[in-house]
Amino acid sequence: MTLAPLARRAAAEFLGTGLLVTVVVGSGIMATRLTTDVGIQMLANSIATALGLSVLILMFGTISGAHFNPAVSLVDWFLGRRRRVGLTGPMLGIYTLAQIAGAIGGAVLANVMFDVPTSLSTTARATPATLIAEVVATFGLVLLIVALARTGRGAAAAPAVGAYIGAAYWFTSSTSFANPAVTIGRLFSDTFAGIGAPSVLPFIAAQLVGAAIAVVAAIALFPHVADAAEEIVIPHADVDPDASAVH
Repeated sequence: MTLAPLARRAAAEFLGTGLLVTVVVGSGIMATRLTTDVGIQMLANSIATALGLSVLILMFGTISGAHFNPAVSLVDWFLGRRRRVGLTGPMLGIYTLAQIAGAIGGAVLANVMFDVPTSLSTTARATPATLIAEVVATFGLVLLIVALARTGRGAAAAPAVGAYIGAAYWFTSSTSFANPAVTIGRLFSDTFAGIGAPSVLPFIAAQLVGAAIAVVAAIALFPHVADAAEEIVIPHADVDPDASAVH
């Protein structure tokens, strides 16, 4: 058994991140067209995102690990770098580029499906409160993923990560972007889920801070956490790219 070729893994990250942003942006547009109640709009958007993310992790996880998130990929590389497990530096770069390109493409696709012009969002989101929320949201997401991987429960990642993101929509003032690629992608849709350009870099900075704190917590809580690098988000190191079925 061998690792899936890097090109195939990058394609999985591109498609997975793209479809995730399509779900986020598309469900937001649909919600605003069906009701003017902001609470119901949020409910629809959060449910669609939680379910969609869970499905995408199951769909692509055994190929690339289903990171769909540069912060997660960065943590994977950082934890495994000394033991030479998980992502290498070049692989991290390819994953990140694939995720960002996919996220932008996913936003454009959602715009096209709903006949919305693709333009930069004008929604200002960065405030001290929302930046703290992004630190918290990303901290929780990364710690959850590492904890599942380190304790051999990666198979539960799809429902667990989906549930966490669905909940974080509601307990954070930022609605839990928790993902630099998704943040960039949502810049390209001036709709319910959009984020204005001035807010993008502050959000990404907050997300990286949250990821860094999660790494510190994971190292303190889980001995030999570096062993988990190949299990993030779900086990994917034993994929045979020529197999006719995924087991």
